[in-house]
Amino acid sequence: MPTERQLQNYAALIVKMGVNIQKDQELLIRSPIECAPFARQIAEAGYAAGAREVTILWDDEKFSKIKYTHSPLEVFESVPDWIAESNNYYARRGAAFVSIAAQDPDLFQLVDSAKLDAATKASFQAFKPFYDILDVNGIAWNVVSVPTAAWAKKVYPDCEAVEAVEKLWQAILKTVRADLDDPVAAWERHHAYLNEKVAYLNERQFARLHFKASNGTDLTLELPEGHVWAGGAERTAHGVAFFPNMPTEEVFCLPHRERVDGTAVASMPLCYQGSLIENFSLTFQNGKVVSYQAAKGEEALKRLLETDEGASMLGEVALVPAGSPISRLRTLFYNTLFDENAACHLALGRAYASCIKGGLQMSKDELKAAGANDSMTHIDFMIGTEDMEITAVSKDGQETILFHQGRWAV
Repeated sequence: MPTERQLQNYAALIVKMGVNIQKDQELLIRSPIECAPFARQIAEAGYAAGAREVTILWDDEKFSKIKYTHSPLEVFESVPDWIAESNNYYARRGAAFVSIAAQDPDLFQLVDSAKLDAATKASFQAFKPFYDILDVNGIAWNVVSVPTAAWAKKVYPDCEAVEAVEKLWQAILKTVRADLDDPVAAWERHHAYLNEKVAYLNERQFARLHFKASNGTDLTLELPEGHVWAGGAERTAHGVAFFPNMPTEEVFCLPHRERVDGTAVASMPLCYQGSLIENFSLTFQNGKVVSYQAAKGEEALKRLLETDEGASMLGEVALVPAGSPISRLRTLFYNTLFDENAACHLALGRAYASCIKGGLQMSKDELKAAGANDSMTHIDFMIGTEDMEITAVSKDGQETILFHQGRWAV
């Protein structure tokens, strides 16, 4: 199991680099109850770094399943004000947010999908003030993970629970660089590497990208005028640097919502609302999914695409080399936080306003006019493969090979 030093390093990394807590700032931690010991360590690290107050909100997914099983549908069609305020209140106060993502991928498989959909839509509306602040980088936020027994057994099904948890701990610590003597310095070097790629792409301002792989992916997407690539650390509207995700290996942007054409074939399963969607593909025309198929979980894929109008359009394109530290582990984590950093990916749904020049100051209508997609959802799915070729095309038609055999060529 992790040493106390490694756990302290990880907690300090989350506080100092993840959300970059400022003196006298408030810190809100959302954590599964199974992860309580580590959530408390983050709290200790937060206070040590100068936080004024740390609050932990506990999630109990096993109780949630009981509630989904026995409560009627109408219970999930609204969110009590006091629950909505748990996010909205702290966001308005400029608190930093840390979320521990460690769900059991199989827990909600038999839950009524109508209840899950209703809860998703109601939550988006209830937490809209929080999301509005998040969308304009009004606060620092960070998503991390630690093992739970159920999740670890899913990742390592041939291991006993204790061994599975230990192996997952080792994998997580490695991917977030917390197994090193100086993880903060390691993250600073990693950020510099990502910044090189971001600077190159922003300088070139390519007009479109063409993805092609032997599994059937053949997709062209245009990038909006004034698009902005990002990766590694971001900055709040007040200038505070933070890392939204740990781990992170991607550089990302947004495609034009109406200018995506071709077929994207998923290279990994997608876990959505407790259902596993496997061997699926999406075909786009003028930005919108016009057909789809899945060997398993097609009904869940249908629900995702029908969440709202923007759910069947793309809000993100992300480039991740096949040789990233996570991809080298050859492990399917059933957790998007990790799986999205193992391969190039796309996201259905909402785009990030920061990926358009001046986007943080634009209205929803202005963002849409600029080409940004809007939705109550944002779901990543992986398309990167070992043989993926990505060709970038400039405004004057010149081609540049960005990725060859799944890796950066520039």
